Amino acid sequence: MKIETPRLILREMCDDDFEKLYEIFSDAETMKYYPHPFDEAKVRQWIEWNQQYYESYNMGLLVVTLKESSEVIGDCGVTMQNINGHSLPEIGYHINKNFWYRGYAKEAAIACRNWAFENKNFDFVCSYMKYSNVASIATAKSIGMTFYQQYPDEKNGITVVYSITRERWNQICKSKCSEV
Repeated sequence: MKIETPRLILREMCDDDFEKLYEIFSDAETMKYYPHPFDEAKVRQWIEWNQQYYESYNMGLLVVTLKESSEVIGDCGVTMQNINGHSLPEIGYHINKNFWYRGYAKEAAIACRNWAFENKNFDFVCSYMKYSNVASIATAKSIGMTFYQQYPDEKNGITVVYSITRERWNQICKSKCSEV
């Protein structure tokens, strides 16, 4: 599985991506909305989980690389997540803090949103995050998602969910599918 955008290539994770992904997931600032940063074992488990996910579901979190240099700057993709007791298609994203505020999360998330509606029969896709994760909420909104629900949970205190329906996506694509 591979997705290209004007500036990015999203591709399946491989074992060789460990060092760059560890740099991202072990960083306390990047992972401040998670219970804790990932250690080496958790990053290896993350890569393995996604590799198994590709085989089982033909989707998963993909490594985000810069097209011009092939540098790994994060991950983004579609997985099924337990959201408030329901298995829902979710677009997740993590970008190395050295590449924040350049529109890479939005660009990758738009590409994954489009891929999900073009390749799967989902009625909607969503993104969920801790209520205080303003940057992730902004990214979700920037790809056409609107507030869907919030619920209390042990991990986040309060989790918020944003979603976009296939109908709304079709409306967006009538004008220009690569932008919101």
